[in-house]
Amino acid sequence: MKPVVVVHGGGASNFSSERKERVRQGIIRAAKMGYKILRDGGSAVDAVECAVAILENDPEFNAGCGSVLNINGDIEMDASIMDGKDLSSGAVSAVRCIANPVKLARLVMDKTPHCFLTDQGAAKFAQDMGVQQIPVEELITTRNKKHLEREKEELGAQKADCAKHLGTVGAVAMDCRGNLAYATSTGGIVNKMVGRVGDSPCIGSGGYADNNIGAISTTGHGESILKVNLARLALFHVEQGKSVEQAADLSLEYMKSRVKGLGGLIMITKTGEWTARWTSTSMPWAAAQDGKVYAGIDLNETTITDMCS
Repeated sequence: MKPVVVVHGGGASNFSSERKERVRQGIIRAAKMGYKILRDGGSAVDAVECAVAILENDPEFNAGCGSVLNINGDIEMDASIMDGKDLSSGAVSAVRCIANPVKLARLVMDKTPHCFLTDQGAAKFAQDMGVQQIPVEELITTRNKKHLEREKEELGAQKADCAKHLGTVGAVAMDCRGNLAYATSTGGIVNKMVGRVGDSPCIGSGGYADNNIGAISTTGHGESILKVNLARLALFHVEQGKSVEQAADLSLEYMKSRVKGLGGLIMITKTGEWTARWTSTSMPWAAAQDGKVYAGIDLNETTITDMCS
């Protein structure tokens, strides 16, 4: 098997040209760092955790320190991770004051008999595990403050345009042993109700990994993704013999036609085929394999560069 990692920076509307380049560099950096772990013999789980944590640390993306704000101007973050070897999984939701929710999700997977911890329970677990607490103010950006103000002026969260709220980050990987994994992390949707949880921490919607089928991380309108169980739906099409591109397109088009939801996904099959597909205006993505980095943001736009460049 040739190791590969694919990452995404969330479905999105149009970027300014200046921000687009920052987003492109951030997504490529995450793919390279995830691939470095694979190249050095590391596991797929380690690779996706690393790649997503890098994106959580980049304020250009809606996760970690770039998370959007809820109706109270606060941050509530969600994340999940899964090991396709034995279907081990970990997830957290409504977490605050933590730089890297994906790392906490990994601890849930590795250190507890559970799959999912939320809010105060997740916070207590983080404290017990010695996860560093940081002031929530350090996670709030000026851009996201302005974003919330603008959203409050235009619409309430319950009437929000699905196409505007698509930010998530995620990664999928296959290691040299053929093991698969995914991780997904998000700050949710701007101006959301307190306690709202979307698809990102929900196994089967925000992502899935099974060595017998493939690995996938999704992005888009969370409520729509939950309604169609997007991650598992796409892998079902793979199980039925569809190509990775066909499976992605069928599941995304079903979500669009059935519940009018837009989004995107990255996916790797058990045989190593991979893709990045979306129905939103754009979706930053990058993949690293065999010394090459593939990247894009808009439809029909892919750049290929050497890993060392």
